[in-house]
Amino acid sequence: MSKPEVAIPGSPVVPKMVGPEHVIQFSCHKGIGCWNACCSNIDISLTPYDIIRMKKRLGISSTEFLREYTVPHEMEKDGIAGVKFRPVDNGTACRFMKAEGCSVYEDRPTACRYYPVALLSMRKQDEYTDTESYALVKEDHCKGHEVARRVTIADYRKEQGVEEYDELARGWRQLILKKKSAGPAIGAPSLKSRQLFFMACYDIDTFHDFVESEAFGKLFKLPAEEKAMLMADDVELMQFAFRFLKQVLFGENTIALDEAAAKERVEKWRARQMQIEREAAERLAKLEEGMYEDTDECVENEGSCSRD
Repeated sequence: MSKPEVAIPGSPVVPKMVGPEHVIQFSCHKGIGCWNACCSNIDISLTPYDIIRMKKRLGISSTEFLREYTVPHEMEKDGIAGVKFRPVDNGTACRFMKAEGCSVYEDRPTACRYYPVALLSMRKQDEYTDTESYALVKEDHCKGHEVARRVTIADYRKEQGVEEYDELARGWRQLILKKKSAGPAIGAPSLKSRQLFFMACYDIDTFHDFVESEAFGKLFKLPAEEKAMLMADDVELMQFAFRFLKQVLFGENTIALDEAAAKERVEKWRARQMQIEREAAERLAKLEEGMYEDTDECVENEGSCSRD
């Protein structure tokens, strides 16, 4: 399978989309002339599953990992956020790069596993599933493409252990694609929605506390066994987070609500909206009143009116 080539100025991505049976020529191993070069200048985006693997590897919470090892970035203007690895202080190298190679190799992120292949997920506006294609990344410093070792992308993905990572990140990719394909129909998400997306996707330990909270329990009706499973397994909780976000952001209801609690929340929201509208009307009335007072004063002074 191949698709039309589209050049991307300044990009190392070869402008051709291919399928899993496409054969590449590549090998990366210690002793190759470019060893560690790709880790010396990083721009690595992380998936939610990447963060779970890494924070467990380091023995810290997701909150600590995000604060210490990552920086947020906008996937699109005024849109939902992504997370990237933070490089070494005052540099561009990966903090896990050692002379002998990656110090967290067994739990390395999806982007590192895929290199030099790029995953391209796409979803048309009238489709409910995303499709996957691949492209090849060729950077000037990389000598791996010169090694006479041929392998299909499908076999390379198995070899690098990326199939599990892709499957567990599918729900997250679908959320991003839904937002992008919806465009103006959904509009720019509110600050609260963006914060909720960030917590549920990336800060799994804070999301754990959120799901365990009394307020969550009053609104969402989770069976005791399901909730116990979620509280005991970060990966299951992550998949639940994707369902939760589809429900609160896109109205795809798969989590039962307590009808009385939901009605109460709607009523509180409506009351708050009315209060906001009332306060806005009062401010406008005061502003208009002040303008008329200025006008009356100008008339009394026969049109001679000066303002600082």
